[in-house]
Amino acid sequence: MKKTLILASLFLLLVPLVQAQQLCFAHITDTHVGGSTGAEDLIRTVNDINSQDDINFVILSGDVTEFGSDEELNEAKSILSKFNKPWYVVPGNHDSKWSESGNNSFVRIFGCEEFSFEAGGYLFIGTASGPNMRMAPGLVPHEQIVYLDSILQNMKDPEQPIIFVNHYPLDNSLSNWYKIIDRLKTCNIQASLLGHGHANKLFDFEGIPGVMSRSNLRAKDEIGGYNIVTIKQDTMFYAERTPGVKTHEVWCRIPLVNHQFREKENDYPRPDYSGNLDYPEISTVWELQDVSDIGTGLASEKGITVYGNAAGAIVALDENTGKYLWQFQTNGKIYSTPAIAKDKVVCASTDNNIYCLDLKTGEKEWSFATGKSIVASPVIHKNSVYIGSSEGIFRSIDLKSGKLNWAFNEVNNFVESKPLVYEGTVYFGSWGNTFYALNAKTGKLEWKREKYSNRMLSPAAVWPVAANGKVFIVAPDRYMTALEAKTGEEIWHSKEYSCRESIGISDDGKLVYIKNMTEGNVDAFYTSANEQKLAWECNAELGYEIAPSPITEAGNLVFVPTTEGIVCAINKTTHQIAWKYKLSNALVNHILPIDNQRVLVSLLDGKVLCLQY
Repeated sequence: MKKTLILASLFLLLVPLVQAQQLCFAHITDTHVGGSTGAEDLIRTVNDINSQDDINFVILSGDVTEFGSDEELNEAKSILSKFNKPWYVVPGNHDSKWSESGNNSFVRIFGCEEFSFEAGGYLFIGTASGPNMRMAPGLVPHEQIVYLDSILQNMKDPEQPIIFVNHYPLDNSLSNWYKIIDRLKTCNIQASLLGHGHANKLFDFEGIPGVMSRSNLRAKDEIGGYNIVTIKQDTMFYAERTPGVKTHEVWCRIPLVNHQFREKENDYPRPDYSGNLDYPEISTVWELQDVSDIGTGLASEKGITVYGNAAGAIVALDENTGKYLWQFQTNGKIYSTPAIAKDKVVCASTDNNIYCLDLKTGEKEWSFATGKSIVASPVIHKNSVYIGSSEGIFRSIDLKSGKLNWAFNEVNNFVESKPLVYEGTVYFGSWGNTFYALNAKTGKLEWKREKYSNRMLSPAAVWPVAANGKVFIVAPDRYMTALEAKTGEEIWHSKEYSCRESIGISDDGKLVYIKNMTEGNVDAFYTSANEQKLAWECNAELGYEIAPSPITEAGNLVFVPTTEGIVCAINKTTHQIAWKYKLSNALVNHILPIDNQRVLVSLLDGKVLCLQY
């Protein structure tokens, strides 16, 4: 009895000591190494954190680099490796959207793009947030959701408090925010830490406290900054730190408590599909959920539909039923939209190879090895395959043999888009501020346009279109441009109608289509005019729209892709919305008409569907 009392007394003495223990860590985010001061600002922060013995570890919540290039990632890793304490990192949209490696290099250089660890009794979980290779709201990739599930379902203590880390807010700026929140709420989630907004800010994510940290960049100040986070007595304190100068007053206090979400009804908004009821004539012929995300468009011929996925597979489906026909596995993620001609499928992989497969069987006919990952899409013209790469090379390859016809070795930065072959010339843009025109037979440079001052404004994601001796492009600078096809001379360059990277052309070549980035409209312009002459405009109510996917056409309908998983069909005669149909909450990669009654659609979250109208 006496021994029991002594043990009980010791326990009571220890409880306040345990509660009084402090956990201290640094929250860095949006370092943007590769930007003007990113590396210098990060070096200063690393040195400052190393000088503070009371900081236990460091969390970096994304946008490690400015452009996601191998050079920038290696530089960032070199700086971060100088920490004298543990550090944990997840990628942000700048690391994943403009990745020349197709999101392979981040894992290769940093070892992973997710983390989980325990500290101070808390379980910290971090995941990547995308969007991978496509301009769109964030999307936690499928493999990251699988990872999150594996952690949550195998916790030793289901009541252990969790702090979640992601680059994006857990709101509709992340396409699948609800999938993450619903999973976290099955456990004892107590806070979410994030970046992206470059400012210190508090959030309420359906009852989950969220804390956004300022960017590490100095911006207009002389020195950048980060946050020192202290957890004590079930409260999390954030205080901004100016490296080498001082720690400022605490700017937020977050109570860390068990919110008992499992016992509460979830009446928060979720993606709304009720608008589909307005169009009962639209039906889903078949629907497939891939095992991975899909960042490619579709190609279909002779009843066989082909696409690539982020698990590295080139997949063929029966166009009429959606049933699997064959699958060819590569060793890298695929962001290359396949091309089909003469019973052959050509598609590139981030395993550095271009593949040619038999359309009916999926058996490899040839492969062409390159020096880097390929995220560009091929086009087949006559007997040649034309495709860009991430190594500064654009190639023409013989379709039958897989032998090189020619290589143009002067491409600035990497190529992402699908090229256009028009009247003997091949056209494409790169993420190096340049748009190129090469002789399709010889690969000789005919002209190039270097109009763009910032590489992120490059005409690199657009699939160019052409008619009446003109090449039409749109770019992230929100300009639509008409160029003389033979000379590259600028015919017109207009910002009157906002746009970004989505464009299309009518089957007869008379009209070129864009969607507005901010006004929510779809506009058609005459290709014959020597000025930006509007043919018609449809108030499509698209809202803020940044999807880079191409606009397509079949019969009397124009099909417009969106970032919110909606296919919008516009009547060419009335210039009004014919129908809108929501398929998902993720980016529509591609709408491929297969006749005047059906379209195939691929979406970034791994869905492939056939719609009948």
